[in-house]
Formats: sequence, structure tokens, C-alpha cells
Amino acid sequence: MLILSRSKNESIIVNGNIRVVVLDIRGDKVQLGVEAPKDVPVFRSEVLKNSLWDLRAPCPEETSDILPISSEENAPDRT
Repeated sequence: MLILSRSKNESIIVNGNIRVVVLDIRGDKVQLGVEAPKDVPVFRSEVLKNSLWDLRAPCPEETSDILPISSEENAPDRT
């Protein structure tokens, strides 16, 4: 597990196309914003515990569609 420290309004980038921003910090609660492509599912972990989704393995019908993501294809446009 990678452990990072972030302050309010700071962010991290995951896989070149997912941005997680610390929006607010109040006591022991941290409000996060997630910017991700629409085809990337984003869930709270407690929701997944009670669902059919499993983070450790892709759904069986989706395994043939998994392709590596090129960092150049998903790099943010800097123009």
C-alpha cells in the first residue's frame, strides 16, 4: 500500500487518467472528489462488500476485454 499525505485542495493522479482531490477535512472526516473516465467504476468499499463486485478479480465475462492502458493515450491535454 502506498501512503501519501495531502492537504485540502491537493490531489493525486492514478494511472494518468484518474484524479483524486482532497476537497475538505473536518475532524476525522475527509471529503474526496474523484475525476475518472465514465468507463471506470468508482465505489465506496463498504458498498462493494454488500454487492456482487469483487475488487480482486474482474467479472468473468469481462476478462477477455482487458487491455493495457497506454499512458500516452490517456495523458491530460496540456494545450
